[in-house]
Amino acid sequence: MSTHEAGDRALNRSMLIKLVVVAILMFGFGFALVPMYRAICEVTGINNLVQRDATEREARNTQVDMSRTVSVEFDANARGLLGFRPEQSSLDVHPGEVMTVMYELSNHEGRAVTAQAIPSYAPKQATEYFRKIECFCFTQQTLKAGEARRMPVVFVIDPKLPKDVKTITLSYTFFELNTPAAAQGAPGRT
Repeated sequence: MSTHEAGDRALNRSMLIKLVVVAILMFGFGFALVPMYRAICEVTGINNLVQRDATEREARNTQVDMSRTVSVEFDANARGLLGFRPEQSSLDVHPGEVMTVMYELSNHEGRAVTAQAIPSYAPKQATEYFRKIECFCFTQQTLKAGEARRMPVVFVIDPKLPKDVKTITLSYTFFELNTPAAAQGAPGRT
């Protein structure tokens, strides 16, 4: 083995050791990033999820108008053999207050039924102030034969609702979408 080859081996071994050390340092730095990130975020107050959760629990909705009460009446209609009703007929609500009401839907048909609810409001001017956050009317509902389901409506009444509106009626009508006639196609088609 010549001195030239021995020198190359020494350089290669030295380079390999340096690369292994760099790889170990990079691996260690990757693990150290998480606690460093948390420490920086805690010091600066950036992206501190724990602190934000505590603040949110203490926060209150200052948009609720406690000086007013609006009576909301719930109505339900269904076509065919669907059973549909609200669990309560009315609710007193302060504008700005988030409320939940439950509806029950049941399928008395001997087959699966796909249906969808269409809402309406009275008086008509209340429509733009009645905000639904969650509602079964946003999606089609498929119920198996004999199946029953409880479904929520989460809503808030905008505090900008005119002062003369003291009662709002929320009415839903459930229409079946897969009627036997619709499933067979239009008349004259095979």
